[in-house]
Amino acid sequence: MAHHHVTSADIAINGDHLDSSKVSKVKRMALIVAVLGSVASIYLLFFASEKLRGPFAYSWLFAFYYFLTLSIGGVFWTLLHNVSNSSWGTSVRRTFENLGSTFPWVFLFGLPLLFPQVQVYLYEWMNIHRAAPGEVKEYLHHHEHLLSNKHWFMNLPFWYGRFAFYGIGLSAVIYGLRKLSTAQDTDPNPGTARLLTARYHSNYPLIIFALTITFTGFDFLMGLDYKWFSTMWGVYLFAGTALNSMAVIVLVCTWLKSMGHLKHVTTSEHFHIMGKLMFAFTTFWAYIAFSQFFLIWYANITEETSYFSIRNTGNWNIAMYFLVFGHFVVPFVVLLQAWLKKNPKMLSIVAVYTLCMHALDHYLITIPERGVSLGHIKPEVFGDIQVAIPGAFWGDILAFVTIGAAFLFILIRALGQHSLYPNRDPRILESANVSN
Repeated sequence: MAHHHVTSADIAINGDHLDSSKVSKVKRMALIVAVLGSVASIYLLFFASEKLRGPFAYSWLFAFYYFLTLSIGGVFWTLLHNVSNSSWGTSVRRTFENLGSTFPWVFLFGLPLLFPQVQVYLYEWMNIHRAAPGEVKEYLHHHEHLLSNKHWFMNLPFWYGRFAFYGIGLSAVIYGLRKLSTAQDTDPNPGTARLLTARYHSNYPLIIFALTITFTGFDFLMGLDYKWFSTMWGVYLFAGTALNSMAVIVLVCTWLKSMGHLKHVTTSEHFHIMGKLMFAFTTFWAYIAFSQFFLIWYANITEETSYFSIRNTGNWNIAMYFLVFGHFVVPFVVLLQAWLKKNPKMLSIVAVYTLCMHALDHYLITIPERGVSLGHIKPEVFGDIQVAIPGAFWGDILAFVTIGAAFLFILIRALGQHSLYPNRDPRILESANVSN
């Protein structure tokens, strides 16, 4: 269906700004929940009994990395838009940037991972390093051969250095690009200089992005079991990140349009394209997930198969089967419908659904390791090795709600800081009139 042809008269001279009075209540409630939850979480991470601290460390890691993927995804879509010079994305580019701008703040929730009091429950390899008498490398060579081979990468100074690189590198990237973009909103002669600068300074940061999504996955998640490895792990995490950050972007754009924003510049055509991107990454995620499983199954190496062995024990396999159908089959079939992708409300329902599946995905990545690791690292506290820790689910909810509320507050705050679309971008009319 054809839509109204947008002209320069339809573009607001001063941009489109979020009415703070309409979102103040949600913003305030999110902040209160985040603060109260953070206080409770600090107690559970550092001051509670070991029986509470150990399980909650995994709850915190699960929630932290889930929301970190959404923030990293915002940076990815910003970089991709700039380097590809796509015109369609101009109308929603500011949403890409606002989502990406949450990264530095969300990354701060990873600071507890820097403390040995938290690391002791999560990363057995760190405990081995700290307990090793004398020269660590020499000790590992004689007693921990698998860890010895990985010592060049899995050593504490390098791990802390990488942690700093992730936080500083990608934060600098999104801060610079967003500042460059928003400066154009008030420039009386915007021109194309900033667009070319943004394109240039989005090329090499793709390397920083790739290193961040890959190696945070290695350091924070794969490191839970230092014996396990997968060459497809970084790509697997990237697929889920791209898919679900786009789901957040769809939700934000739908929400803004329901309040009367993004008028004329964001149409059903834009939602159609975003829906097609969700469909593409749904398929890509399934392809990578199957390929990873197939290669590990075919090779049948003990250190690799342990990942799926744990997650097919003690009813975790039910959740794994549900993930296959829920994360791929259902959205694949639903997103085939072109009419649905053009309907913001219907597409938003699918977006919420995929975010729930993303939560299940990361829950299955992190939480099944909890009982096994705690039972192995501290059997005197947590008992024999077990698949799950009874009663720990409440900590998972607390951590998820806490970081989720903080993420929501930071995102709404970012949306209210500048115009909701780049009103002085030379390509805004081309984007507003896109047809596909």
